[in-house]
Amino acid sequence: MLGIAWSLSWVLPALNLIAFLGALATYRIKKGIVAAGFSLVAIFAAFVVFWFLVSEVLENGFLSDQITWFQIAETKIIFGFYVDRLTLLLLGLITFVALIVQVYSFGYMKKEPRFGWFFTVNAFFVASMLALVLADNLLFLYFAWELVGLGSYLLIGFWYERRSAAEAAKKAFITTRIGDVALLIGIIVLFKSTGTFQISTIIDYAQSGLIGSQTILIASILIFLGAMGKSAQVPFHVWLPDAMEGPTPVSALIHAATMVVAGVYLVTRMLPLFEISSTAMWVVTLVGMSSFLLAACMAIVMHDIKRVLAYSTISHLGLMMFALGCGAASAAVVHLLAHGVGKAILFLCSGNVSHSLAGETNLMKMGGLFKKLPLTAVLFLIGSISLAGIFPLAGFFSKDEIISGVLDGRGWFFVGVLLIGTVLSSLYLARLWILVFFKKSQHQTEVQHQPNVFMKIPLIVLAIPTVVFGISLAQFNNSFFGLHAWFIEYSEHHFNFLIAILSTLAALLGVFIAWVMIFRKFFENHLMMIIFKRIERILIRKFFFDDFYQFVIDKIILIVANMVALLDRKLVNDILVDGLPKLVYSIGRIVRVFQSGQIGHYAFAMIFFASLIFAGWWLLVTNT
Repeated sequence: MLGIAWSLSWVLPALNLIAFLGALATYRIKKGIVAAGFSLVAIFAAFVVFWFLVSEVLENGFLSDQITWFQIAETKIIFGFYVDRLTLLLLGLITFVALIVQVYSFGYMKKEPRFGWFFTVNAFFVASMLALVLADNLLFLYFAWELVGLGSYLLIGFWYERRSAAEAAKKAFITTRIGDVALLIGIIVLFKSTGTFQISTIIDYAQSGLIGSQTILIASILIFLGAMGKSAQVPFHVWLPDAMEGPTPVSALIHAATMVVAGVYLVTRMLPLFEISSTAMWVVTLVGMSSFLLAACMAIVMHDIKRVLAYSTISHLGLMMFALGCGAASAAVVHLLAHGVGKAILFLCSGNVSHSLAGETNLMKMGGLFKKLPLTAVLFLIGSISLAGIFPLAGFFSKDEIISGVLDGRGWFFVGVLLIGTVLSSLYLARLWILVFFKKSQHQTEVQHQPNVFMKIPLIVLAIPTVVFGISLAQFNNSFFGLHAWFIEYSEHHFNFLIAILSTLAALLGVFIAWVMIFRKFFENHLMMIIFKRIERILIRKFFFDDFYQFVIDKIILIVANMVALLDRKLVNDILVDGLPKLVYSIGRIVRVFQSGQIGHYAFAMIFFASLIFAGWWLLVTNT
């Protein structure tokens, strides 16, 4: 059975890698249709193979196969894939959402001149993400991790002729590299302590006490820094909102169900290592909590529809990290699934809206679109209800499980923090839906295009698991639809009626506040207006994170860089590199004067220099 498992596990990334190579060779043929066909067939085949893997894992518990990459003395580097139930959940999410997004892209990108190139990069990105999830060792995982970063750079900067898109791609690439360096150092620290890159072996060593507690803490923090970069956690979150410069399908793929969840997956996979150090778990908890709250606050005041969703993504990823820091891994992963599907719905619906309004993304220029885009409005509402945590959709049950896990792990104070975050989450989602689909705007842009069939059917397909999964969980809440059994190493949480009531009330309170803010002119009072404007200024400036980073770049990094450049030019280049040859050349020119070929001139020179030497010697002797 392991032979079958090996053949199936490597098939998933291999299919998309082959599709990438095929698309790369043909992306200019037939206006890119051939390349798009390669990519679409590959992801569909990967989705089919995924279901065969499901049956194999359910039968065997896990699947693993390895080959020795190379061996030096006692050091052996293993290459292989590992498939357990956590891997399967991520594979299912990636292949499903990627398939839906690529079908959607046929309609959304059909008039794009680089249509074929878009699908080429898509195939490369999906292959890298699948390899990352399947990797059974940290070295292979890091290799795929970097390829995912490269793929995201190409997709975010797809419209590179736009300065904003090019800058956003560079910002994403550089910001995530900071975390990637930390991750690499953490991997090296673990390898130095264990002599292996195998994740399972490292965890076994750690749990057996063969790795020092200080080493575990350092390695855990470094690994978490890498996860923070990829999952856009505070303070590395600044790249994700700017990444909305890429095409909307890119946002749905990368920022809902693939790249940004890589950090959450990494922490989940390495959680047994983190759990050994209470300090590391507290770091994960506090960073997740900060990201959850700060991003939700920023989402409330954004005027760009995609940026609201971007900050929402940061917030929900923070919620998952929060849960992981409290030991509620199963709840975090289930919320990852619910968020991935729900957020993909919202991003693709936003694509329908902007496409219909000729590319407009400003909320203040939308409004009253329910009658003109009824299907998009309903599906957007379904995704919003799920992510707001309102019964009976999937997001309600995953958030309830997270709150229960936080209660067990950290207590009521942190439950209160989560409830505040729930209010904020439902507030910005309700505000978004009202401004786009309900309230009419004075500066409203007219609908110019209706979404085509490729932009409608994928959304309906995405909405089905959101609704069905929620209903299923409502009927089997104690078993969590069997998903708790997939995470037997972590504690199980059951449906908590009190928590459900509190979270529902918090979500409804957020909807109410959004309604009051928009329709009741809550801030007409002069004092309230002053207070709100000051708060709004802080939020619009994004808590000054970007300002601070720009200050550091302009006033510190660039100054130091210019000083180093000046030193390089004047000392290294002008003196050491160019100066010595010039000195030799000058001496040569002086010496050349005496190369006349006349014996008399040579005799005179010899006598002259001998006299100088003698005179110097005489002065030295007489002075001493």
